[in-house]
Formats: sequence, structure tokens, C-alpha cells
Amino acid sequence: MMRKSGKKYVEASKLVEANKAYSLDEAVELVKKTSITKFDSSIELAMKLNIDTKKADQQLRGSLVLPNGNGKNKRILVLAKGSAAEAAKKAGADFVGEQDLIDKIAKENWFEYDVIIATPDMMPLLGKIGKVLGPRGLMPNPKTGTVTTDPARAVEDVKKGMVEYRADQYGNIHVMVGKASFDDKKLSENLAYVITQIVKAKPATVKGKYVQTISISSTMGPGIHVDLNSIDM
Repeated sequence: MMRKSGKKYVEASKLVEANKAYSLDEAVELVKKTSITKFDSSIELAMKLNIDTKKADQQLRGSLVLPNGNGKNKRILVLAKGSAAEAAKKAGADFVGEQDLIDKIAKENWFEYDVIIATPDMMPLLGKIGKVLGPRGLMPNPKTGTVTTDPARAVEDVKKGMVEYRADQYGNIHVMVGKASFDDKKLSENLAYVITQIVKAKPATVKGKYVQTISISSTMGPGIHVDLNSIDM
């Protein structure tokens, strides 16, 4: 049974030509017009890449600090000891601890944070609750900069607007690039930055055309195809 599209979605969809690829600037203008939520919608970039994620060297995963932030205030939990923990507190981490907070997660199902940053020595302890953190996307990872010997720097990056990306098994990447309330210039700059960084991360073994499609959408809004020729890649 297909879900019936809401009236607002149907109206918003009428603004988007089905088979048209818009320039990046046109797409940004349109994605804001098609934002249909009462709250400040997130704007998401979707890229379909010609990669085979079964091959270890084509598994794309990483993090980026958006030039104009992401419009989100993330609550940060840092697991570290000594001077690294003190520095993370000064950098503005919401929660800082070690075994005590790992126990709190295990015993109390405690999830009042959005991201976990950990020093490498904490990872064996965290591994014991991997089954709890993994499905929620909270397990720290060196590829995304959340396992680090400098947690204070990672805290600063998250506060500036760090976003993570990861290619799924079909080669699709989804990245939150801002909010509908952002002005067009800031959204365009964030989008262009993410696209160029993903292009730079192209695995050396990829043959043929790397970026196949690019689209953007607002929360619950229609997808808008972006003309690849309108982006300096």
C-alpha cells in the first residue's frame, strides 16, 4: 500500500519539473521554496557515486566541517582522561568522563547526547557496548575524526558544523548541509564545498564517470536534481 502524499508535498512538488536538472543556485532557491515543515527544515544533499563498496578501497567514509556551519547545536560526550579530558571541557563538551559514563550508558540506556568523541585508549572499553551504540550511529570512528588524541579539537569542529558522510552499499551518500533558514549564498557555499570534497575523495581505482547524480531536498520535501555542469568539479 503506497503512502498518500500530503497536500503540502503535492503543492511543493508542482514547483519542481520532474525531468529537469537545475543549476546549483536555482536548486538552492527552489529547495527553500519547497520546504513544507512548520519547523526549520534541514537541507540534505544526495550524491549517487560510481563506486563498488564491496571493495575495501572504495568504501567512502569521513567528516567535513561546513564553511557556514550546519545550523544544529549538537550535544557532545567526550570519553577521555587527564589533560585531554580537561581540554575537552574547556572546548565546550557537554559531558566528559571515562568508565563512569560508559557504565551509565550500559546500565541506564543513557542517550542525552548526539555525538561521542573518544581518545584511542577508550575504544577497548567502548567496544563492550558497541552493540548498543552501533545501531544508533554513535560509535566513534577514526575516519570521521571522532576517535582522536585531541578531543578538544574535535569538539571545536563539531561545534563549527562538522557533518559525517558514508556511502551505502549502492554508492549513495547523504549529507546534511544546512537549514532552510540559511541564506542562499551560505547554502550554496556549503553544498559546493561538500561536493568538491567528495570529488577529491574519489578512490583511485574508480573507472569511468564518478559522480552520477546530485540532488537536494528539504525535510519531507521533494528531491531537486542538480545539473552536474553547473558545479565546478
